Amino acid sequence: MTLSTTPLLNGKSLMHLKRAGLKRLVLSLDGPTPELHDSFRGTSGSFARTLDAMHCANAIGLPVQINTTISRQTINELENILSVVKNFRIVMWTLFFMVSTGPAGAADLPSPDELESAFVKIYELAQQVPFNIRTTEAQHHQRYLLQQRSQPEEKLAYPGPGILPINENKGFMFISYTGEVQPSGFLPVSAGNVRNDSVRDIYRDSELFQQLRDSTNLHGKCGDCEFREICGGSRARAYALSGDIFAEDPSCAYIPRTRRKEKVGLAIHLGRHCQ
Repeated sequence: MTLSTTPLLNGKSLMHLKRAGLKRLVLSLDGPTPELHDSFRGTSGSFARTLDAMHCANAIGLPVQINTTISRQTINELENILSVVKNFRIVMWTLFFMVSTGPAGAADLPSPDELESAFVKIYELAQQVPFNIRTTEAQHHQRYLLQQRSQPEEKLAYPGPGILPINENKGFMFISYTGEVQPSGFLPVSAGNVRNDSVRDIYRDSELFQQLRDSTNLHGKCGDCEFREICGGSRARAYALSGDIFAEDPSCAYIPRTRRKEKVGLAIHLGRHCQ
């Protein structure tokens, strides 16, 4: 259960939740200091209440997961945030790579190169901690992990979530509070409603989910990429910024192999022409 750190979240309420059968408490930490976290969350005192909740959960043996949003404000704070998280017993640190809408929201998105650098940092940090680190809406992180595994001399100590083709269509779905079944909570496109249809039938047979599973529908470099079956890009981010659910993910710095060959061929052709 993901909870906001209001004054109601205290030792007493956490004990009630544990006794009721809660298996994991999920809290957000978006900065290593009160100034950064509270500014990001827009609520004064949120940082202190989050740490208090973590202390209480540890004291009563309630497993804790920490979520952190990756934006321009937080992408360079990963190591500092981890220095705070490491003071507690947690089972997972989930990094949510921002999905925003419109020009104003896009300004908060890290650049593709910044995200690629973040993958390197996450890889390094994950080998230093006893808990799992998971990424959300960073399907190209799977590509990065696969690239590390493909190097014979590289022993991958951090298996991450496993290199599985889990995306907004494969092995995942989201049900809104109104019953709408979506490919993810960040992709507000409905494939059906649980009030009218079986969740199983929506997931297996709806036109939306079937189209998303077919990688030949991908446009731009996502459609050309040799990693499209394992990654496929963030359909939520593509839709948020372009309005096209199948557009290329604008947050990816990787150039597909076929496009690199085309550039080499063009350079050779131009060179001959100039001669």
